[in-house]
This record gives sequence, structure tokens and C-alpha cells, in this order.
Amino acid sequence: METVGPIQLPPQYESILARSRDLQFTMNSDVLTGDLLRTLASAKPGGRVLELGTGCGLGTCWLLDGMDREARLVTVDNDARVQAIARGELGHDPRLEFHHEDGGSFLSRCRDSFDLIYADAWPGKYSHLDEALDRLTAGGIYVIDDLLPQPSWPPNHDVNVAALVERLAALEGFQWTSLDWSTGVGLLVRK
Repeated sequence: METVGPIQLPPQYESILARSRDLQFTMNSDVLTGDLLRTLASAKPGGRVLELGTGCGLGTCWLLDGMDREARLVTVDNDARVQAIARGELGHDPRLEFHHEDGGSFLSRCRDSFDLIYADAWPGKYSHLDEALDRLTAGGIYVIDDLLPQPSWPPNHDVNVAALVERLAALEGFQWTSLDWSTGVGLLVRK
């Protein structure tokens, strides 16, 4: 699958990318995935968005770029060192709320609902999946990436990915689509 035409990068993209490279952080969201995140965020005017795995903030900047003024984004990461880049680059945005905590702990205590969830960390994807999906509104979209082999995968991670995809595809009350595109993207929508 190929893209057609150029992709307009969010304003903070280049700065966040440079700072993440300085930290040797290699788990940034892919440009194609980011462009899709921006579009999905645009489809949820006034929506509540959850990002599990802030990292340095590349996914965050794509989501913010697609959101309208009434939308809100909650982003969670357990690594203060990398999240500090996102806070420095994006923390001025009043639509954004940072949580420095384990994503599983956040999901276990969170009672809010979200219209869009981007699960870009182990919690909410390979652990605490039920908690993440319980937070998804009707018509809400759950997005994951890195379903195709990645250099950062631990040994035998392909088994985890296959089990996750099989589980998501079998869920009742949801519609699943897997895309052999970007780093491998999955979309799950609550019916």
C-alpha cells in the first residue's frame, strides 16, 4: 500500500524528532501512522482522545494537529525522561493533559470514556487490553501500530502480535481492520 501526495508535518514534528534522536529514542511513531492519527482525531470533533505511550511526543503532535479546539487529549507514559520532550514541546497546549505513570495503572483507575484511543505501549495493547476497550465509547476507534516486524521487537514478539490480532478480530461488538501499511496498523471500532 502506498500513499499519494506529500504529507504536511505538524509544526513541532522536526524539533521533537531531533530531540528524540539526541536521546537515542528509537520508538517514535511512523509518519504514515501519524498522518492517519491526525485524520482520525479530526473525525472526532470535541472528542476525548487517549494516547498510551507518549514517548517523546511525535504521536501526540499528530493527534493535536488533527483535533479541534474543544477536543481533549490525555497522554500517559512511565518514562519521565522521554515524556519531558513532549512536555517541553507541547505542554503549552490547553487541550493536552500529561500523566507520568504506568499505562496499566492509569487504565485500572481511569473511569473516563474516550472517542479515540491510540495504544502505543505495552499496557492497553498486550496487557490491560480489556480496561482500554472498556474506556472506548460507541463509535470510538482503538488504534494500534507496529503489527509488522520491527527492529525494536524483543525475541519471539511475533507470537504476541499474532495472539493480539487474533483476539481483536474475534471480539464481539467491535469491527476490526488490519492494514499491511506503515508499520502495520490495526483499527478497532466499537459498534
